[in-house]
Amino acid sequence: MSNGANDILRLDDVKECIILERLNRFVVKILLNGAVLRAYICNTGRLLDYIVEGKRGFCIRHERRKSDRRLFAVEDGDSAAIIDTHLQMRALEGLIASKMISWIRSCRILKRNVRLKNSVIDYLLDCNGEDVYLEVKSAILRRGGYAMYPDCPSQRGRRHIREITEHVKDGGRGMIIFIAAMPNIEAFKPNISADPEMARLLKEGVSAGVIIRAIEMHYDPKRCLVCLLNDDLRVEI
Repeated sequence: MSNGANDILRLDDVKECIILERLNRFVVKILLNGAVLRAYICNTGRLLDYIVEGKRGFCIRHERRKSDRRLFAVEDGDSAAIIDTHLQMRALEGLIASKMISWIRSCRILKRNVRLKNSVIDYLLDCNGEDVYLEVKSAILRRGGYAMYPDCPSQRGRRHIREITEHVKDGGRGMIIFIAAMPNIEAFKPNISADPEMARLLKEGVSAGVIIRAIEMHYDPKRCLVCLLNDDLRVEI
């Protein structure tokens, strides 16, 4: 963790690259120091605003070494959007542990990847002695001032929301956090045009008592830092 008020974590050995093309769901061709390399991307979304030929990206070494590098962020104005969902989750875990999110300070992470009915949910939290299931979604699609999710139909995402809603209807507690990992966002809302059923399920979740919140973060290329921009981004369901 960094000492800055909104700094979450620092990344080492970051290299700038130029995006050439997406080869498949998980691999992008990049240009780095004059060499054409393969970079892993941890995001199954379409990322049409970011995986664009000629855009400047930011890479770290890929620990599994099946690809040369790991593309984790892409330029967005003077800043960069974090496309890597694993890095988004690391940042969120740091925020929860350091009590940087004002509305979740009473919570701590008990377990990761926990079973709930027919789904595996990202986290089980302890919030003032109560168990709370938390699912995290990456809202990396920008439309105007909105961060949106999903950028393509997601059967898996629908199932997660449905399972948490049913759990809350049965008397449990559940939460969904959308991470808007890009700068200059005013609010989050579901992408009805991409997945109208997802939007309907989120409305049902709100009515049932599911806590739905959003946070905004970005990558600061000048300082090699992932930074929190807004710990309580407006949500429009």
